[in-house]
Amino acid sequence: MSNAFALLGLPRVAALDAEALKQAWLAASRSAHPDQPGGDATRSAEINAAYETLQTPEKRLKHLLELHQVPWRAVPIDHAMMALFGQLGPVLQNIAAFLKRRQAASSALAKALLAPEEMHLREQVEALGTTLDAERSALLETLPTFDAHLNSGDTDALAELQILQARLSYLGKWQAQVREALLSLM
Repeated sequence: MSNAFALLGLPRVAALDAEALKQAWLAASRSAHPDQPGGDATRSAEINAAYETLQTPEKRLKHLLELHQVPWRAVPIDHAMMALFGQLGPVLQNIAAFLKRRQAASSALAKALLAPEEMHLREQVEALGTTLDAERSALLETLPTFDAHLNSGDTDALAELQILQARLSYLGKWQAQVREALLSLM
């Protein structure tokens, strides 16, 4: 992919204001839309792909690392992230087992007897979701600091940014699993 930041006329930074991103995308989209005079379907698709890339912090950081030509490497999960995963895994397994029991329940009484367990599982997964949201918010608040380090020429900032991108990716995946688990309990 080309430089998504340049395509939308935005600075190459880790912390992007969501409203500024949206306004840049709308302005670029208007002029490139195939239904507009001088519009171009290929350019419109590139602009939409750039917006999609920059809209999500994980994708934006990955793109930023690619632009800085940082080679991909596996980033090990640190102890704090492993602790979160250690909490999430058993809850998701318990929900999967519960869903099998709920599906096998054939009578209204059998289903009613499962209600307290369902409520308990829902509370557990909601609490985990809140914890994941707080962790993600805390990580996102550090993005302006990374921009300051990158602008100062700090080469260690790119390695730290790679770790942050990996952590955000894990959290995003786990948040999706939590949302899916909550929907399955409905």
